[in-house]
Amino acid sequence: MSEKTVYAKTKYVKSSARKTRLVLDLVRGKEALKALDILKFTNKAVAEDVLKVVNSAISNAVHNNSWDKKKLVISEAFVDEAPTFKRGLAVARGRYHQILKRNCHITIGVQQIN
Repeated sequence: MSEKTVYAKTKYVKSSARKTRLVLDLVRGKEALKALDILKFTNKAVAEDVLKVVNSAISNAVHNNSWDKKKLVISEAFVDEAPTFKRGLAVARGRYHQILKRNCHITIGVQQIN
């Protein structure tokens, strides 16, 4: 593999990092074009967001570095936790239940294989 890695990142995806890791584990280390096919048929809501990031990483590599789309491999795929939105719900007897809306940042890195 070449030394250089091209990245694409999306921030504040409305899914928990734990659920997103399940999808990223499916495509990590795969060829980029095969990863697109895998994500199209993955039955998870966050798969659509991951698909967009993979497409962006491929486009960055092709347009900025003139790499061949067919030789790209997903070398890095990781997710970080983003700030959690804190919401709440009023319940019986004057009490309040906190609802945590978790978010994440997705980063995809692609490399060209020779």
